[in-house]
Parts: sequence; C-alpha cells; structure tokens
Amino acid sequence: MDKQHILDKILEFKTIIIHMHQRPDGDCYGAGFGLKEILKESFPNKQVYVVGDTAEYVKFIGDVDQIDDCVYQGALVIVVDTATRDRIADQRYSKGQYIIKIDHHLPIDSYGDYQYVDTSRPATSQIILEFYLEYYNILRLNMKAAKALYTGIVTDTGRFKYRSVTADTFKAVAHLLEYGLDFGEILTTLDVRSENLMKMQGYVLQNFEKTEHGVVYIKITPDIITKFDVTLEEATSLVNELSTLADCPVWMLFAEYDNHYVRARLRSKGPAIDQLANKYDGGGHPMACGANLGTWDKVDALLRDADQLVKEYKAAQTE
Repeated sequence: MDKQHILDKILEFKTIIIHMHQRPDGDCYGAGFGLKEILKESFPNKQVYVVGDTAEYVKFIGDVDQIDDCVYQGALVIVVDTATRDRIADQRYSKGQYIIKIDHHLPIDSYGDYQYVDTSRPATSQIILEFYLEYYNILRLNMKAAKALYTGIVTDTGRFKYRSVTADTFKAVAHLLEYGLDFGEILTTLDVRSENLMKMQGYVLQNFEKTEHGVVYIKITPDIITKFDVTLEEATSLVNELSTLADCPVWMLFAEYDNHYVRARLRSKGPAIDQLANKYDGGGHPMACGANLGTWDKVDALLRDADQLVKEYKAAQTE
C-alpha cells in the first residue's frame, strides 16, 4: 500500500467526489468530511464533494452534497470506510474516471482501481488523519476537518475503550488537540439525546432478553419505533446499552429496515464474532459487526449459534 499514490491522484484531478457507505456511522462521516475539508483547505481550486446518506446524529460535521451525473466525468472518486461495493451509498461512484478505496475493514471486496486497506487501524478516520500527518508539508488542516476526524475516531473506538485502539491512535489524536480542538464540545454533542430516545433507552434496559450462556439481545420492531417516535437510526444506536451486563460477553440488537428487511448489530467483549456475522451474510470487525438476516425467522438461528460460541468461549476461559 502506498499513500503517495493516493496523493499523486489527488494532485492529478481537479474534481474529487468522496463516497460513504449506506446508513453511515460516525467514522464513515468523519472520514468523508475530514478528507473533504483537508482537500478544500489544501487545494482551493479543486472541486471536492461528499455524497451519500445523511447521519443525523453526527450531522454537525457537515451536509452531504447534491451533484449531477455530469460531475463524475473526469473525476476522481474516493470511497471511504466501505468494505464492499454493494454497500456504497449512491452507486454512481462507478462513473468516476479513477476510483480509490480507503478502508479499515477486512478486504473482502477489492473494488476500484486502487485499494488502501489498513485493518490495524480502528477507524478509517485515523487513516485519513495519518495521511494528512505524513504529507503535512503539502496538505492543510482546518477546524472542520479536525472535528470530523476526531468524531470518527472517538465513535468507532467506543471512546477509546475497544481493543483495536493502539498507541498510534493516541499519537494521531494528540495532533488534533495540539491544533486546538475542543474535544469536550464534541463529546457533549454526542451525548445529547432527545426525551423520546431516553424513554426508548429505558425500554431497551427493561426488555432485553438473554440466552442460556450469555448472549443479551433486544428486538426492535416497527411498532416500538412508532411508539417512542424515534428514528430507526436513533433506535439502533442503543446497541451498546447492553454492553455492561455481567457474564454476557456478546450482545445484539435486531431491527427491521426498509422493505421489512431484518438486520442485526453484533458486539462482543470476549469471543470474535466476525465469522459468525459472515455466516449470516454480514461482516465487520472481530468485536463489532453486522449481519443481514432478511426475516425475523432467522433471528433464533443466529442466537443459537452465538450462544454456542459464548459457551465454547467460557469453557476455554476456565481451562
């Protein structure tokens, strides 16, 4: 992998379009808008856009751009934080002249003309930040970029508590603090919840279920979304409310998306769960991933497999 190649392509093209994945999380938004702001600050004469879906809870980072098809002609497309091409929001990415993938997920789909994938980084936003730091004599940072990149890193690392965090993560973030970033303001913003979402949080804590060996889970059906008057994005963001239950190293949130399609968010602080997610048409990181079930009928099968995984994990811990 060569960051210099990415810089060379950025220097070559006058129009750069950054794509994110569907239903973007904080890291995807942070990487996308962080890169956009760095490029705008560094090269004022270039046209730089971010396209895709809006993530309401991190919308303070920026608003996605609306562009016509003709903008893709002769453009460089950079897709961030997206493991597979089918998850790219706005499939017009393929209309670009040259396509670069920048990601930190397992490389299961090598789409585009060039791939920069570093699975040792806990967030794509850290990759973008380190890209800036490597070429600081050419690239320029601004406060919008700093806020976006910090938000991406802090959300994808669970506020630096996940095992994927390394010393390099803190070294990179230190540069943002030295730049003058008010990280407290960002954390306070991320903490804000509506009254409805707080009530929904109470529902999750009172209605979760457990399997025999320690998988805790909650099913979020459309009627629950309607009852509490929250968005699906807000509801699924509550997955980590289940993370602190004693003797339950794996937790899951199930929800119904568009066209009655059921998906699961899987999290772990013990056994690796990425292969389990792969079995159910999903994937991600060893401790945080998603699965595509399609129907509610498949939920029980996933829970059985997860319960067996936890059983084996606990047995191995006692040996």
